[in-house]
Amino acid sequence: MAESGEPETTVDKREKEEKEANSTTEEISFRSLGVTEVLCEACAALNWTTPTAIQRESLPIALKGKDIIGLAETGSGKTAAFALPILQALLDTPTRLFALVLTPTRELAFQISEQFEALGSGIGVKCAVIVGGVDIITQAMALAKKPHIVIATPGRLVDHLENTKGFSLRTLRYLVMDEADRILNMDFETEVDKILKVVPKERHTYLYSATMTRKVQKLQRASLHNPVKVEVSSKYQTVEKLQQSYIFIPSKYKDCYLVSILNELAGNSFMVFCGTCNNVQRTTILLRTLGLHAVPLHGKMPQVTSSLLLLPATVSHPPLSQRGLEL
Repeated sequence: MAESGEPETTVDKREKEEKEANSTTEEISFRSLGVTEVLCEACAALNWTTPTAIQRESLPIALKGKDIIGLAETGSGKTAAFALPILQALLDTPTRLFALVLTPTRELAFQISEQFEALGSGIGVKCAVIVGGVDIITQAMALAKKPHIVIATPGRLVDHLENTKGFSLRTLRYLVMDEADRILNMDFETEVDKILKVVPKERHTYLYSATMTRKVQKLQRASLHNPVKVEVSSKYQTVEKLQQSYIFIPSKYKDCYLVSILNELAGNSFMVFCGTCNNVQRTTILLRTLGLHAVPLHGKMPQVTSSLLLLPATVSHPPLSQRGLEL
């Protein structure tokens, strides 16, 4: 630190700013943001003591009934940022088929459902996950029970809107589009348009995205009413403690290098990402043939199989499997 009479250095300023930020953060709680007591207790049960940046910025706005467009990344706490206002409104006016959450992948849909049920355990909230890879008749039966919250991928939800007798979203009060940039990048634009045509115009809408693309801007204009923009995302942000390295090698040698690295770091767990489903299968067979324990995981696998393969990760690393692992 600078001595008395000496000019304050950049390091001194940074330390001062960090202390002020930490002091401000410590004073903020879910209760001070306006979250009701029963939901604060649910947050405490999940060991959530201090709201994250996206929660601090968006919760007061959402609890005032405003539409929100939030720029936030995976792991930022955005699920609770939209789940808590929805559950608080549901507590005030209990209604079936109260909220719809659209998400790009089925794995993320199940993760969101788990958080809704954990946060809403004290008020008896019921959720239904509507995604591909699961028996559509079983899903129709779940929808017939009229859950409070529906978490769905756009394609399968449209299937039910068009084919499941008696199912509609006429009572919907809240619409959430989570990871909207990924939804649109996966060519769900047609399905999203169909959904927007059948949901009530008088509703609250939350749109969350990691990036603000032209497609997301177009979707924002079509679906939100006078939204408040909340931004805590920096594009391509990486965890500070993450160690990264790369190797330039001829393509024909990459399998050899992969096996060499896995053997060199034996005893650790690995995730190997491939460009295609076929390459996932090929790499799995290669590693198994060489005596390495490997399991494939890709979008063409049935949901039951994917869930069984994810079970060991869920048991041994729950934060990873519940927050960061989205396929």
